[in-house]
Amino acid sequence: MFVDRARIEVASGAGGNGCVSFRREKYVPRGGPNGGDGGTGGAVILAVDKKLRTLLDFRSRHHFTAARGEHGRGKDQHGASAPDLVVHVPPGTVVRDAESGDVIADLLTAGDRVVLCRGGRGGRGNARFAGPTRQAPRFAEKGEPGTRRVLDLELKVIADVGLVGLPNAGKSSLIAAASAARPKIADYPFTTLEPNLGVVRRNETDFVMADIPGLIEGAHRGAGLGHEFLRHVERTRLLVHVVDGAASDPADDFRTVDRELALHDPGLALRPRLVAVNKIDVTTEHVAELRAATRWPVFPISAVTHAGLDELLDAIVRELAKIPPPEPEVAVIRAGEERWHIARDGDGLTVVGGPFATWVAMTDLDNHEGAEYLAKRLRGAGLPKALMAAGASDGALVRIGEAEFRLDGDWILPAAMTQA
Repeated sequence: MFVDRARIEVASGAGGNGCVSFRREKYVPRGGPNGGDGGTGGAVILAVDKKLRTLLDFRSRHHFTAARGEHGRGKDQHGASAPDLVVHVPPGTVVRDAESGDVIADLLTAGDRVVLCRGGRGGRGNARFAGPTRQAPRFAEKGEPGTRRVLDLELKVIADVGLVGLPNAGKSSLIAAASAARPKIADYPFTTLEPNLGVVRRNETDFVMADIPGLIEGAHRGAGLGHEFLRHVERTRLLVHVVDGAASDPADDFRTVDRELALHDPGLALRPRLVAVNKIDVTTEHVAELRAATRWPVFPISAVTHAGLDELLDAIVRELAKIPPPEPEVAVIRAGEERWHIARDGDGLTVVGGPFATWVAMTDLDNHEGAEYLAKRLRGAGLPKALMAAGASDGALVRIGEAEFRLDGDWILPAAMTQA
């Protein structure tokens, strides 16, 4: 089964928690802190596997979650980082953010990969917070939470040559004659319901030919699954427009498909093209008429008897030598924004963006020393002054991430601490 669309949810692993520990040795009654750091959580990576041809694997599995890092331990033992989770996709996979529709990555060839979700940082153990004024810290950081994203995967077939034309024009017969591909062939429209790929070897040159399912009038609006078919043409370097030479009006058939390609994507109207007039074993009556109807080179062929096939394949090899490979839509994942702002939210204010929500998530707010350390970080970042500039008064409710705080002069303290 050919599956070319899928929606998945991916989540990176959280970092391991830092450890609170102190040396406990004989004759050392007050040993110093020796809590180790937590390990980094696993990232989620999308990578191309050239053996895959469809997105079928994602029909039965939609959720991918990486492991979290190990927690730190005493005796300065750091937790191990979790392995990254690598999800394999076929060449030609476009990755979009499901919410915004933005393209995150366009994975064209073997070796292409993109980090979808970075693993959470491991929390620092209490040994990392020791200093001249804090010689025995009784707090550590929690691991940074992982991130979660919903993504749409869209496969666009990668082929050097795309065969286009109305249903029953003979595209499947042509790809079967030119390559080792064995598509379903019958004498009725819409035999082909999914793209077929064949590798053609000609004059020591190999190229991939795709039999794109037949188009009909109105395909650019989605008629006859037009959108599902047309997007597979976008990757091809060269189009071979197959026309049924035995039809009642082959020139009109040619114009119908030509118009649908241009309406779907104006760039397709300029894509290099060859015209193959098929079924000359039945009649050659319309060949001259088609040559007059198009500016593209016309090749009379018979996919059944193979007449004219060598000339067509030689022309394809010559044209491909002139055309560069396709460029990806976007090469790298977009970097996260570090800008932040303060928004009014009912009876309080919410801090949106920046690193603050991560700081809060990595802090044990029930630990007095940990909450005090967080308050110093927020003050050092200038957040209390920014809140006052935004109109916050003393005692105002401030939301950061999943936690609530109160503005207390030059400090931002957990709401539970100010109530106490």
